[in-house]
Amino acid sequence: MSERIPVKDISPIKIHQPDSREHNDNYAPRSRIYVRAVQGPLETFRRYFGLFFVGLFAVLPWLRYEGHQAILFDIGEQRFNIFGLTLWPQDLTILAWIFIIGAFALFFITTFAGRVWCGFMCPQTAWTYMFVWFEEKLEGSRHQRMKLDQRPMDLDKFWRKTAKHLCWLAVAVLTSLTFVGYFTPIDALFVDFFTLETGFWVSLWVWFFTFCTYGNAGWMREIMCTHICPYARFQSVMFDKDTFTVTYDTNRGERRGPRGRKTSREQLMAEGVGDCIDCHLCVQVCPTGIDIRNGLQYECINCGACVDACNGVMDKMGYPKGLIRYTTESMLTGGHTHIIRPKLVGYAVVLLVMIGFLALDLFTRVPLDVDILRDRNQLYRETSDGLVENVYTLKILNKSQHEMRYQIGVEGLLDARYIGPQEITVRGGEVYVEPVSVAVNPYNLDSNITDIRFRISALGEDNESVEVVEPTKFLYR
Repeated sequence: MSERIPVKDISPIKIHQPDSREHNDNYAPRSRIYVRAVQGPLETFRRYFGLFFVGLFAVLPWLRYEGHQAILFDIGEQRFNIFGLTLWPQDLTILAWIFIIGAFALFFITTFAGRVWCGFMCPQTAWTYMFVWFEEKLEGSRHQRMKLDQRPMDLDKFWRKTAKHLCWLAVAVLTSLTFVGYFTPIDALFVDFFTLETGFWVSLWVWFFTFCTYGNAGWMREIMCTHICPYARFQSVMFDKDTFTVTYDTNRGERRGPRGRKTSREQLMAEGVGDCIDCHLCVQVCPTGIDIRNGLQYECINCGACVDACNGVMDKMGYPKGLIRYTTESMLTGGHTHIIRPKLVGYAVVLLVMIGFLALDLFTRVPLDVDILRDRNQLYRETSDGLVENVYTLKILNKSQHEMRYQIGVEGLLDARYIGPQEITVRGGEVYVEPVSVAVNPYNLDSNITDIRFRISALGEDNESVEVVEPTKFLYR
């Protein structure tokens, strides 16, 4: 009993507090990234490529096709108009094929050329660069913007900041109106919005997407790419040794460091000094603020801005271009890039198969939908002249965009009497509802339940092949 019980010290351990004064502090809160302007062939291509798709986005909802808006996703009416094609909830498979094709096309491109979707086609990137352009025009270059933010508020800073945010807000409003214009008639939308006559829900969605555009492209920027977008997290799964990505050539660039222009490259190589002069331009032009020299990182969007910046420096130094370039891991290690490889071929095959299914679905699609609903209040009734009658509700959906005439007939019963309109006219995109009935002599019935068919055929020279046969039941006793 005299032995002492050992006691273990469980006092809390002092947690390491990082020094926020250090340059590379992984624990430091996010600081604003001042993107530096860059010139080069990749940057020029990216600008015109993005401008083309932004222009396409802005123009498409204004196009007219046969008197109506060419592209209109009318959720209230549950129909999508895409030029001459109208999709209904019954055509969900077509939309599914389109989304699947888009996904596998993205997988295919990512496996081949890395995250180029993010760098060249993503709306977040396009609108971010658009907002940065306003910053450069109103606040100056990267260095000037940094100095401006460090200054206390004065008249010059106030008007520049105010003008920038007003431009951002104007672009955000126009973007939101255009986007909402894909879901409601855009010509009426613009008139109603600027005359303050839009309804509650339309106004809500316009201001909601305005807030999203203004916040995403103006304030969040790289946060969308590095923390919110799920594609950044799983895109590296599709990479392999033969995927083209923006890469820093470590063997050629290290050991990095500044040097005079008069020092020959051969002399520096003999001293073990690489081609990288450590100018940090590749970091300053990066929209996500990473250092590509640290290797492949999920934050890299493969925009190629660092490639143009580095090539410009190499030109000035008289060094060969390509210290940072689009290349593969195989080429960096001295091997050969295999363009045709199982993963890429697999994605291509699946993509072609999905395109084939979409084409088949489109070509076999009938622009007519018929539904027959039996009267649930009464299974059958006997008429005054001794016939047995069943009552149905006939629903005919004209899935085309043109007015159509249809002929209605009944098959499957001997000497059946169809009571209802023989021919009807249905306008494009409308549903025709009509109660009809079928009567027959009970002596012509072989059982209590008889299978019958309603045949609806389109009339006219151009619509001879449009025909739907809808089965139903005829009940007696």
